[in-house]
Amino acid sequence: MEPGYQTLYHLTTALKEWSRARCPLVFLAVILAMSGCSEGAKLVRADDSGGLATYPFKGETGYLFSPFREDALALLRQRCPQGYTVVREGETQGRSRLVENAAGLEMITERRWGLEFRCT
Repeated sequence: MEPGYQTLYHLTTALKEWSRARCPLVFLAVILAMSGCSEGAKLVRADDSGGLATYPFKGETGYLFSPFREDALALLRQRCPQGYTVVREGETQGRSRLVENAAGLEMITERRWGLEFRCT
C-alpha cells in the first residue's frame, strides 16, 4: 500500500467508527428538538371587523409570560393598523400529540390562549 492511501484508509475507518457511535445520539437529539416544536401565534379567524388569534402557553409560567404573547399582539396590530380592542380572552382548544422518545411513547398536550379582538 502507498503511504498516502494507508493514511486515508485509517482516516475513513476512524470516521466510520465515529459515525456509527454518534449517529444514534444525533438522531435522538433531532427527534427531541422536533418534539419540542409547536405552532406559535396564529390568526384562527379574521375578517374586516376583527378576529381571533391564539398562541401556546405553559401552565407553569402562564399565558401572560408566554414568549408567543407578543407575537399574537403583533398579529393584532398588523391586522388592525388603526388600533384594536380585545373583546374576550381565555384558554382555547389546544392539541394533543404522541411523541416517541427514548422512554417510549409520550402524550404531549399543548395549551393555547385566545385573544378575540375587534378593529377600531
